[in-house]
Amino acid sequence: MSDGFATRAIHAGQEPDPHTGSVIVPIHATSTYAQDGVGGLRQGYEYSRTGNPTRTALETCLAALESGKHGRAFASGMSASDVALRSICRPGDHIVIPNDAYGGTFRLIDKVLSQWGIEHTPVPLADVDAVRAAIRPTTKLVWVETPTNPLLNIADIAALAQVAHGADAKLVVDNTFASPYLQNPLELGADVVLHSTTKYVGGHSDVVGGALVTNSDELAEQFAFLQNGGGAVPGPFDAWLTLRGVKTLALRMEKHSDNAERVVDMLTRHAKVTKVFYPGLPEHPGHEVAAKQMRRFGGMISFTVAGGEQEAMDICSRTRLFTLAESLGGVESLIEHPGRMTHASTAGSLLQVPADLVRVSVGIEDGDDLVEDLRAALG
Repeated sequence: MSDGFATRAIHAGQEPDPHTGSVIVPIHATSTYAQDGVGGLRQGYEYSRTGNPTRTALETCLAALESGKHGRAFASGMSASDVALRSICRPGDHIVIPNDAYGGTFRLIDKVLSQWGIEHTPVPLADVDAVRAAIRPTTKLVWVETPTNPLLNIADIAALAQVAHGADAKLVVDNTFASPYLQNPLELGADVVLHSTTKYVGGHSDVVGGALVTNSDELAEQFAFLQNGGGAVPGPFDAWLTLRGVKTLALRMEKHSDNAERVVDMLTRHAKVTKVFYPGLPEHPGHEVAAKQMRRFGGMISFTVAGGEQEAMDICSRTRLFTLAESLGGVESLIEHPGRMTHASTAGSLLQVPADLVRVSVGIEDGDDLVEDLRAALG
């Protein structure tokens, strides 16, 4: 019988140090490793860009949390995305992406990979038939976010895996918004799971990182080659901070979800809020799919307001506990205006977000305080 999620988060890859008995994985702050004769590596370590014991512990833990065989950690979520894309795609290939993808992902694909002859088609991923219609003979990858950032749209991972695999393409799922605690895409047929570990996995807004998890030996080998060849690896202290954060992921995600549900209840009743985007709402598009593939609905909420863009920006500046800042998934609550901040790169494209949209990352403070803070900001 396999261990439960919280047990794996605390113990997977984190056995007590065999030399000292240290219960916590040490920070191996070293760039190189002594060899016992030429080529005589100790436990396979030669240089810390290629491998570091602290990073190995993190990679082992993340793979276990996503029910995967192989995990690779990176310096950021975007560097993980870059490695996934360059491992799977070649010049002349085609990618299907969400029509409301994260702005950084869109920028990487639209502004960088396009210069290398890789084409893409934005599609509403909730529409499986639209995804199927967008597939070309050159399609090598279907890129999924679910829930999406920032409109919280839901994609049916199992259904899209069938579509992708039927076209001999890979399915990559950015699982950042859900976290491994709420959703496990590999179990639903995905080939690769991606995380910005900066967000819920690390959970404390004190470290930037990314990860890829897969069951494919071939993809794992390609990820490892580019991880070493490109060099976008986390330092040992970054890996240690992320590993420290992930230990409490199960507890945090329950509290994030509890608080988000209370905030949503207030927002749906507020006269100045014109629409609330949250997968836990029965009327939210894709709610039934989310209920099927997620354990709970998470801590991310977006909403539109009467008064347009200026009112949305004013609300962002009037909160006391919700900090006006980019990023998400930390213990503290954050608020932002996607159109001017995280998704500014999508302006003028098919992925442009509504100007009157506000996004909140609901933290783990006292729920009553968060509800009253947003209520006061709305006026």
